[in-house]
Amino acid sequence: MMTSSIAAGERDARLVNARHHGVNPGEIAIGVIIGRTSEFFDFFVYAIASVIVFPKLVFPYVDPLTGTLWSFAIFALAFVARPIGSFIFMAVDRAHGRSVKLTIALFLLGGSTVSLAFLPGYADIGVASAWLLALSRVGQGIALGGTWDGLASLLAMNAPENRRGWYAMIPQLGAPIGLMVASGLFAYFVASLSAEDFFSWGWRYPFFVAFAINVVALFARLRLVVTPEFTRLFESRELQPAPVMDTLRMEGKRVVVGAFAPLASFALFHMVTVFPLSWIFLFTKEETASFLIIESIAAVFGIAAIFASGYVADRVGRRTLLGSSAAAIAVFSGFAPQLLDGGKVGELVFMILGFVILGLSFGQSSGSVASSFSRHYRYTGSAMTSDLAWLFGAGFAPFVALILSSHFGLIASGAYLLSGAVCTLVALRLNKTLSS
Repeated sequence: MMTSSIAAGERDARLVNARHHGVNPGEIAIGVIIGRTSEFFDFFVYAIASVIVFPKLVFPYVDPLTGTLWSFAIFALAFVARPIGSFIFMAVDRAHGRSVKLTIALFLLGGSTVSLAFLPGYADIGVASAWLLALSRVGQGIALGGTWDGLASLLAMNAPENRRGWYAMIPQLGAPIGLMVASGLFAYFVASLSAEDFFSWGWRYPFFVAFAINVVALFARLRLVVTPEFTRLFESRELQPAPVMDTLRMEGKRVVVGAFAPLASFALFHMVTVFPLSWIFLFTKEETASFLIIESIAAVFGIAAIFASGYVADRVGRRTLLGSSAAAIAVFSGFAPQLLDGGKVGELVFMILGFVILGLSFGQSSGSVASSFSRHYRYTGSAMTSDLAWLFGAGFAPFVALILSSHFGLIASGAYLLSGAVCTLVALRLNKTLSS
């Protein structure tokens, strides 16, 4: 049944392409944004629930801080599982094709996410609740490894030479858009429902929405991966997956250096999205819904900064922009975290400033990866590099930042950011092949 569904979806996608005489770069960009938005929406729905729901639902037998740390530890499992998912789905890609791989991966991602909507709590099944939460999170991580579709590379390859930075930032727009939708949805339910209703059933609805968005994203991606342009690049080995071990043997140094090049922006990513919510929720009297709205407002500034990163990168060079952004992140790490204790004004300044810097750096983080690899290994090398960058830069960021801040104050959380900035600057210096 799965095979017939995939074939039907692919056939429909080809019919749409034939009717519209192919796909232009603008349509590729829209497909990429839809795909990335669906991934990040899933990501943020889980992240928000890991702060305001799971500690009470799954870990009510410990204090709120410990429950949140346990929740963040499970949160990190997806980043550990993601490289495993890439390894598995690269083999599926080579054996059965991109459409089969994407369909299985997106249904696994949607299924793992929507299963959380039915998660029983500790009061119902005891510690088995935590194991089910961890299992769903691992499923999300494995699925994310399979959602790498090469569309960002296809977009970059269709970009004019002097517009590479502009096209490289387009996939990154999915992050702030996904955050805005997820934060707005949770803010609505938190503000509209009583605490009893929210914790009983209200928090579950965003996970159903995530599955619906994945279905839309699946068709948008299928339409693009069956285009003649994509097929031609695949057959010419531009977008063909290479065996993981071969890629590591031939491009291992570039994978490692490339994984550290965007580390500063990936570390900042969680420091201005997941961690602040946990601090506000645990250590201040700020209303949760109010801060979720602040996050959505800050995300608008992030979108503007991502657009700006494309403009700036095409004029000063991607390497210069990433290096300058890493230096700005290092400065930000020294003073900004304390703003979270400064009331609504301090929180708003922290979030907006953080998202502006994040947008400038994160906007070019994907472009810094693909340009380093030879043609044959670009697809697999880019996927592996992205997996490792998320693992080292972001996977444990909320856990580390919260445990440091809870013991040594907010200033201590800046140490994690500073380490990421240093790693990025070192990696940029080592990566002589990075385009400038």
